[in-house]
Amino acid sequence: MTQKTLDVVTIGEAMAMFIAQQTGDLAAAEGFIKRIAGAELNVAIGLARLGLNVGWVSRVGDDSFGRFTLQQLEKEGVDHRCVTTDARYRTGFQLKSRVDDGSDPEVEYFRKGSAASHLSPDDFNDDYFGHARHLHLSGVAAAISDTSLQLAQHAAKEMRARGKTISFDPNLRPVLWRSEEEMRKQLNHLAEYADWVLPGEKEGLILTGFSQPEAIADFYLDKGVKAVVIKTGGDGAWYKTASGEQGQVAPIHVANVVDTVGAGDGFAVGLISALLEGKTLPQAILRGNKIGSLAIQVAGDSEGLPTRAALGDY
Repeated sequence: MTQKTLDVVTIGEAMAMFIAQQTGDLAAAEGFIKRIAGAELNVAIGLARLGLNVGWVSRVGDDSFGRFTLQQLEKEGVDHRCVTTDARYRTGFQLKSRVDDGSDPEVEYFRKGSAASHLSPDDFNDDYFGHARHLHLSGVAAAISDTSLQLAQHAAKEMRARGKTISFDPNLRPVLWRSEEEMRKQLNHLAEYADWVLPGEKEGLILTGFSQPEAIADFYLDKGVKAVVIKTGGDGAWYKTASGEQGQVAPIHVANVVDTVGAGDGFAVGLISALLEGKTLPQAILRGNKIGSLAIQVAGDSEGLPTRAALGDY
């Protein structure tokens, strides 16, 4: 295939997502709206809306959900030449409750044995990845299967060897791992390849055993990471770099929280895009906070991610 230079390439699973139209227990919901979901896909869509050239690598089934995924990628301008349609397996889906009080919605996944779970190092196209400036990885793709984890590890190793920058969002999904110990071991190993590690405060405690942001940051900086940004919820985000720069960046306050899912992905969109543009780390974190705040004001995982024009001066 003829390659073009990509700003970012990422790997992950897409699922059809059905959001209940009524609040309350999912069992009582009768109407649903179909959307697309997937942590790494959210990041790809968000970056594409900001004008970056983004490639997303995955597998989908030869089914309506798979076609829906490809249609959405096309609509959003995400490069999907390395998405394989695998007729042997199905595309996963999820059900998501509707909330109106700012709480986390209930989500039920139907993804076991999905097409994307059969991702493997065979899905690493050397030329395709080699034409990307940056690799974004998340702990979700690492969790869905042993072979998908191997792909993430291989991609990280190869991209680091080529001198590309790498970001890593742990995005913990404990239910997908055999044990918390295995999750901690594998994700911390993957983080060692990254330039920028983006855990939430609670994730940092699980992965490092430390509760203080500086101790969490030092855990990864000691392994060669260049910068650690810790999402601290209502306090915004705290950061520390390998050169010792550190500080807190205030949050963007939101009056009406509609859907908290996707906030971390929105944060990653802001931070990655800004750093690739050459902005300072505090400027990048501020943009991450802004996009995260926009994401939680809309139902759906990626619906609140802004275009460049809507982002304004951030």
